[in-house]
Amino acid sequence: MKLLSRHLLGFLLVSVLFYSCQQEEDISSPLPPPQAEQSTIIPQSEIDQLILKSLNETGDFIWMDQSDELIWSALVQSDSILTIGYQPATSDNINSRIGTEALDSQPWTDAASKVIAQVSETIQTKGGTQYRLSNELAEIHPDLPYLEMKIADLEVLKNLRLMDEVRYFEPLSYEFNLDLLNKVEEARIFSDSGCSNDPNPNISPNDFSVITPAAKASWNYDQMGISQAWGASTGAGVTVGVIDTGVSPNQPMLGSGFSSGASINTRQITRFGTYKTGFWWWKRYDGPNDQCGHGTAMAGVIASPRNTVGNAVGVAYDANLVSVRGTSDVIVNSGNEKDGVSEALVLLGNRSDVKIISMSIGDVFSNSKVADAVRYAYNRGKLIFAAAGTSTFFTNWVGVIFPANMSETVAVTGVKEGNGYQRCDTCHSGGQVEFTVVMERAGTETKPLTTALSSDTPSTVGGSSVATATASGIAALIWSANPSWDRNQVLQRMRETSDLFPNKNSQYGYGNLNAAAALGVF
Repeated sequence: MKLLSRHLLGFLLVSVLFYSCQQEEDISSPLPPPQAEQSTIIPQSEIDQLILKSLNETGDFIWMDQSDELIWSALVQSDSILTIGYQPATSDNINSRIGTEALDSQPWTDAASKVIAQVSETIQTKGGTQYRLSNELAEIHPDLPYLEMKIADLEVLKNLRLMDEVRYFEPLSYEFNLDLLNKVEEARIFSDSGCSNDPNPNISPNDFSVITPAAKASWNYDQMGISQAWGASTGAGVTVGVIDTGVSPNQPMLGSGFSSGASINTRQITRFGTYKTGFWWWKRYDGPNDQCGHGTAMAGVIASPRNTVGNAVGVAYDANLVSVRGTSDVIVNSGNEKDGVSEALVLLGNRSDVKIISMSIGDVFSNSKVADAVRYAYNRGKLIFAAAGTSTFFTNWVGVIFPANMSETVAVTGVKEGNGYQRCDTCHSGGQVEFTVVMERAGTETKPLTTALSSDTPSTVGGSSVATATASGIAALIWSANPSWDRNQVLQRMRETSDLFPNKNSQYGYGNLNAAAALGVF
């Protein structure tokens, strides 16, 4: 993230005016609110109950729909960093312009300057303290229209809400207590496999087929028309970006062996890390390596090579892959994870070679910073698939999670093998779902094969996570066969060859994808 210096000229006079007459501190903990306001703090337990109530009633929780007192209470009970989305006051249709307009133009720098000046003026009037981030009054993102400041005063939020230049403000690092959903300690949401991706030596021979040269094709490939589609396309020439927990350095099939076996030897896998550890005054990127297992599993489903060692073959085994470690696990709920995923979306949005972005991650309610980043990538032409959500059957009433509930993403969920539509026990469904993928065997509940953290022995993975990765791989097959198409044409072909088209089910969208039909293979 670049700092204020890029925009300094736009508000230099404002900064000088307020800087000289205020005490400025750079502190490393949540800020103590002014004494007169401390009694108005809403306890975290009450905030979490309000979040849960909103999820029950609306399926989402929007910070800007809440009172200033509630947002401020969440702010001062986390790290006190406020994310402020800004815009030129006279602008409209901002969401459709994110990623297409330069933020160093005069209207945008003026808007950011006015926001910072308003915060400073409010603090000066109250005689408060101006705190700093990285020795700056604010951090302004160079690509996304938001800035961040450390705030302790409730009055700041009240004045920001009155500004035409302010689109939203949210506490960066407030974390909802997920235990409220599952009523058990350390509840895992979104992935029934979570951070487990060990080799499974007990996979039945009935659950895969061996294909040349010696790869294992998952049992569900025939049911989704994937095996049949390989006669027409293998994903060559298409690059898929995966935002997840990274890929394991101990899995050669996603490293030195990526172009081995029957996979073309010119394809490439590239690895990045945008996730940082630490606190705002001292953070560091922790690299591209998967420390969880989930990202390795998703990358394997999409593009693991058609190899000679008996590992699981990916859906688009000739596609290129860009893996970005944007999060530490599958839940994008910490401030560092929101930063990491946002940076990953910008990184992939800026790459001309990336056509598809796969996100088998999410959170139970929306975050505006990440939403801006999704729009950034979308407005730059990317086809974005996102997991509808996976959790225990006690909590899959939550519905389609964020960011799969955004109109800029394509929500995917998993269903069981067999006639009719029955979602897997841990899968979410809802009106925003576009497609389904068969990912659970009838009777045995076996999940699809994928690449383990290490070893030539495959593992298995379930939930809407694997459904999303599978859909991304199918999109790569279609785009590879039709390189002149844009994302809307690819998406429309996926729709019109799905099981339920032209009807759209209220829970399962257009139903099961069919790669063979999408490629004209019957």
